[in-house]
Amino acid sequence: MQIAVTDSIDGSVRGLLAHGVGGRQDLPIPFSSALIGAMVALLATFLILGAAWRTSRFRGGQAGRPLPAGLAGFLDSAGLRWTLRAAGLLAAGWLVLALVAGPAATADNPAAGVLYVVMWVWVPVGSVLLGPVWRAVSPVRTVHLLLAALSRTSPDRGPLRLPPGWGLWPAAATLFGFVWLELVPADRATVPVVFLGFVTYAVVMLVGGALVGSQWFARADPFEVYSSLAARLAPVGRREDRVLVWRNPFEGLDSTPAVPGLAVVVLVLLGSTAFDSLSGSTQWLRLLQDSRSPVLTGTLGLAGTIGALAVAYLLVVRATGRLTDGRQRLPAQFAHSLLPIVLGYMVAHYYSLAVLEGQRTVILGLDPLGTGSHPLGLSTVDVNPALVGATTVVTVQVVAVVLGHIGGAVAAHDRAVRLFPPQAAQLGQLPLLLLMVGYTGLGLSLLFAA
Repeated sequence: MQIAVTDSIDGSVRGLLAHGVGGRQDLPIPFSSALIGAMVALLATFLILGAAWRTSRFRGGQAGRPLPAGLAGFLDSAGLRWTLRAAGLLAAGWLVLALVAGPAATADNPAAGVLYVVMWVWVPVGSVLLGPVWRAVSPVRTVHLLLAALSRTSPDRGPLRLPPGWGLWPAAATLFGFVWLELVPADRATVPVVFLGFVTYAVVMLVGGALVGSQWFARADPFEVYSSLAARLAPVGRREDRVLVWRNPFEGLDSTPAVPGLAVVVLVLLGSTAFDSLSGSTQWLRLLQDSRSPVLTGTLGLAGTIGALAVAYLLVVRATGRLTDGRQRLPAQFAHSLLPIVLGYMVAHYYSLAVLEGQRTVILGLDPLGTGSHPLGLSTVDVNPALVGATTVVTVQVVAVVLGHIGGAVAAHDRAVRLFPPQAAQLGQLPLLLLMVGYTGLGLSLLFAA
């Protein structure tokens, strides 16, 4: 994805391909060595787990040590909740001001950075550290709550009921809609398109909330669902009894409900990141240039990439079921193990974008009308590129991808030894191991294709 950024040296506006800051030539070691090292790390993890981890060690929603009463009371206080809601509403109003009355030029308006960097990258990363950030600050949730209070109706209910069997399928649809907007239209970062995107999001969320109640946001809001899934790895969470606890992040990950649509949501996230890398390749750019309908070509490419990864995952879990005689809903049971991989690729892919565009978005956000007043004395020429040197970026990418896959292997192994007999658990994990090896090779090759 390209967003215009201001060069910190000469002040000119240029296009920055987020994952293109570094390439294979920038690795501190040869790319082949990095790839082999990643594979060895994954295989070694599998062998160590198989030898030393024979029974399930995670207790999911039952695990965790209660927070001190004072801290728990503060985090659960109405004052903190409404402070965060007010901050979310204020930020939304600030964004509307920038969209309606701010600069028309993409490079001078913070709106695209808010959507594609703050909401899409910073919020999930913040959720891994702090918990479900978007649920706490979501302006659409707050507006829905206020409208329910004004109409003296329950915010939890609506005239319709959302079928339980839908699970997270609505979120899979809205997530696909967002990643399509992020990756396919050539004018995706322009102010009118970003404005239309925000309006569409607000309308779909508020209408859905009015029809079925606040559960709509937990099942359909793409940013809340992504943030909440990332928050499963946060060191602070809630047990099944709703008590706030300190916990092993893997316990939180293990507590992810195996609901319908979970696997599809995770695969949309994973596939969209893979397509973003693929779409920056020379071959893909040539294909777009030769296409009579670049939007259709991009749509088919995005859907095809997600579909290919989904087919691979479904074939693997089906093979696992046959090897273990498993009769559980295996696609949903193992989908949580893909979350560390998704987050690893997200960090790897968007690191440079988050650092550079994040700084620029904050600076532009201080002056939403584009008056040139430069509050705090900052302007876009002050964007600091110190953390996005080529070697730093590719090192972060390799480490993030490898750690993501190791985390996924640990989560999958613990779930396997819980669901299957010991010998069947070892055998049944072979297809999952092969899938992760394939994802690792494909992911690193796409990231460092330059």
